[in-house]
Amino acid sequence: MEVYDRAHELARALSRSNEYSDFRLARAKLESNPANLNMLRDFRRRQLELEMTVLSGKEPDPALKQAVEESYRIISLNPSITAYLAAEERVARLLADIQKILLDAIPEWGKDMGGEFDKK
Repeated sequence: MEVYDRAHELARALSRSNEYSDFRLARAKLESNPANLNMLRDFRRRQLELEMTVLSGKEPDPALKQAVEESYRIISLNPSITAYLAAEERVARLLADIQKILLDAIPEWGKDMGGEFDKK
């Protein structure tokens, strides 16, 4: 049970971290302005549509590419949105770093067993 106790300690530390606190404040500020929130949602919707098109192997519509670029240009000028995105990135980086630390502690996890899974 010690591992679970430590995981709960980590969860509490994360919830009290500066990164998460900054994220919550930036999110609250963003959500207080519906126009900014809709602008970010629209950008992410278009961005996802563009990414899905590319991942499916299709050539993206030039109008969609231009719309994504224009949306990005507009939101990058908005301090509330850029603060939110920066805070979101810091939390994501923190979580990725923690995941790497955990996975480095158990190096055998996820390794292929001598190519056995690839054999037909």
